[in-house]
Amino acid sequence: MNLLLNTPSEAVVGNLSNEEMVAQVSAGIPMIDIRRNYEWEETGVIKGSHLLTFFDERDEYDLEAWLEQFDKVAVRDQPFILVCRMGVRTAKLGRYLNGRKDFGTVLHLHQGITGWIASGMPVVPHQED
Repeated sequence: MNLLLNTPSEAVVGNLSNEEMVAQVSAGIPMIDIRRNYEWEETGVIKGSHLLTFFDERDEYDLEAWLEQFDKVAVRDQPFILVCRMGVRTAKLGRYLNGRKDFGTVLHLHQGITGWIASGMPVVPHQED
């Protein structure tokens, strides 16, 4: 069963503009880039992003493994920001997480990294750990 397709309809993810995201990150809200490794290499990443791939190449995921990594960089009942290529994957994941009782406010970069780059916002090269 695909959990993300069974998201409560009332679960809403907060859409952030580029400027709103800069303000949120400056206020200490963690930013999590859920794209795949090759996407980070293609476009670069937003400085300060935590890189935690969610969907694999087949658009499948391991929620428990991802949450284990998530818990190392953010607090479930505190706000955090999700970033993907165009905002589609983060909206889907954000709605699911907002529908869970153990999560607080989930925000996402509305137009993703493509909108970020198109508006002239900076990225840094992806560095392998």
